[in-house]
Amino acid sequence: MTIQQLINDRVVAALAAAGAPDAPAVVQPASKPEFGDYQANGVMGAAKALKMNPRALAEQVIAKLDLAGIADKVEIAGPGFINIHLDPTFLATRVEAALAADALGIAKVAPQKVMVEYSSVNLAKEMHIGHLRGGIIGDALVRVNSFIGHDVVRQNHVGDWGTQFGMLVAHMVESRAAGEADLELKDLDVFYKHSKKRFDDDPAFADLARDYVVRLQSGDAEVLELWHQFVALSLTHCNAIYQKLGLLLNDGDVRGESAYNDDLPVLVEELRQQGLLTEDQGAQVVFLEEFKNKEGEPAAFIVQKQGGGYLYATTDLGAIRFRVNKLGLDRCLYVVDSRQSLHFQQLFTTARKAGWLPQSADFQHIGHGTIMGPDGKPLKTRSGENIKLVELLDEAIERAFQLVSSKNAELPEAERRQIAEAVGIGALKYADLSKSRNTDYIFDWDSMLSFEGNTAPYLQYAYTRVQSVFRKAEDFDLAAKVVIAEPAEKQLAVALAQFEDVVYAVADSSQPHHLCSYLYNVATLFSRFYEACPILKSEGAVRASRLQLAAATAKTLQTGLGLLGIAVLETM
Repeated sequence: MTIQQLINDRVVAALAAAGAPDAPAVVQPASKPEFGDYQANGVMGAAKALKMNPRALAEQVIAKLDLAGIADKVEIAGPGFINIHLDPTFLATRVEAALAADALGIAKVAPQKVMVEYSSVNLAKEMHIGHLRGGIIGDALVRVNSFIGHDVVRQNHVGDWGTQFGMLVAHMVESRAAGEADLELKDLDVFYKHSKKRFDDDPAFADLARDYVVRLQSGDAEVLELWHQFVALSLTHCNAIYQKLGLLLNDGDVRGESAYNDDLPVLVEELRQQGLLTEDQGAQVVFLEEFKNKEGEPAAFIVQKQGGGYLYATTDLGAIRFRVNKLGLDRCLYVVDSRQSLHFQQLFTTARKAGWLPQSADFQHIGHGTIMGPDGKPLKTRSGENIKLVELLDEAIERAFQLVSSKNAELPEAERRQIAEAVGIGALKYADLSKSRNTDYIFDWDSMLSFEGNTAPYLQYAYTRVQSVFRKAEDFDLAAKVVIAEPAEKQLAVALAQFEDVVYAVADSSQPHHLCSYLYNVATLFSRFYEACPILKSEGAVRASRLQLAAATAKTLQTGLGLLGIAVLETM
């Protein structure tokens, strides 16, 4: 049980004992050291219901509050807040336990089967900057949920089906006949644009492409083989990005839209039999009263186009049916641009109406904002094109290499390049993860690569700083007792003990920026501790205790950054 939950449960029990059995306690880390380490709210609401003076009720709560061995001081503040000061001995025990245990001793949850759908690229084109946030955020959520014990399924729901693939296969066949396919496929965007131009300008080619679509959808073996080759080539481009970015996705996590093709006519027929389907201008539509417009008209959720074609909405319904019936998911997180919010609301509503998505299954759209340029518009090249993701990653690494070289020119180039990859990719990922995923943010190389402030380089350097202490300390007692005596020691120990609270909060809210803020606070408190409490110049038990605090800090930074998919370095 986390410290926050432990205290919260005991405050709730004390409120009930004081006559407020239904009063919720809200225990949170205190905002300032002078307010204690945790602060309990909830007394004022309970006092209002009981028609009591809040401070009088707070006194009764404190009298019945059992925090023996956890807190050494509990006091009333303001109109009825309860400030809780943790016992240094309790904190020391928590630090020692974290050091002795795997994964810092974080307790595992009752496991659920959780899917995180992320990246989800269109295989017709190369990955661009618009795919960055979903990939980074999704990967962090995979790592956090796995870390606390959930059975996590990674899912790359790729666009690999539809009319455009007939066009692409046709162009690939003709390009190969001319001996140009391998050259063109090195740049998927160019390949796509060439095939699209031919489709638009050449009626004969357009007819050929449509013929390939029919053959593809009817299961023609020759065309399917060509389609498989194109999908494999496209995924090779994606995998190179995933590897460079450090994402956990691989080919085994791919399940494309094509996988649900056979179920689409079945689910449409089921919607019809349930009376949920209406024909509207030739299209098959589910009208949703829950989403009326200003005129009071229900929203139309189209599941089949005029002429019989299917849409993303249909495929998404097929995916829900598969994930509930075949995979038995308890929870599914769709990490997709926030602009798709209405689509997901209507998708989940339709699936629940049809009985395909039970109330017990927690399916959520984890929306994220857009990466903006200095002009406040979505970041693009000067010519207005989407920035290719591979080029962005290469630039991050090169900028980091120049930065590392300016600070450590004496290091061998190979070592500087290795450091630059960790720093550059880490900076790019952390700049994204440290912002609330719900908001847009301005892309700024100088800010994200800074060694000052809430950045990956600052945290990576904080880790190497701790490691340098150990190198100078040489051998020390790994089982030494921790003794919390100085204010800076206690503030650091409190922060280290809160790691479990933070990890669980991130898993619950799917907001990785809370973990970033926490790690930055730990690094900042370690810096204060390092200045206020000499480590190597101290002696005996004090020196050993402070080395243990430093070790716990390093372990927490390494673990926390690892949950964000960011590497740490022994030297920088």
